[in-house]
Amino acid sequence: MRLPSPDLLRNFAFGFALGALMVAGLNAHGFTGDLSSAAHAEPAAERLQPASEFVIPAEKSR
Repeated sequence: MRLPSPDLLRNFAFGFALGALMVAGLNAHGFTGDLSSAAHAEPAAERLQPASEFVIPAEKSR
């Protein structure tokens, strides 16, 4: 099995570097250095109670 020619590898390297620069350039407006604000938890919802027809009564212990 032959290795790819050095020209092919060099072109892949140039393409990768150029693509990385393009992506970084397109996202540059988001690189402000500020971290996002702290997360705020949603208050816990009230616990729903089952309807009385679905409740199985506990058996009396002997």
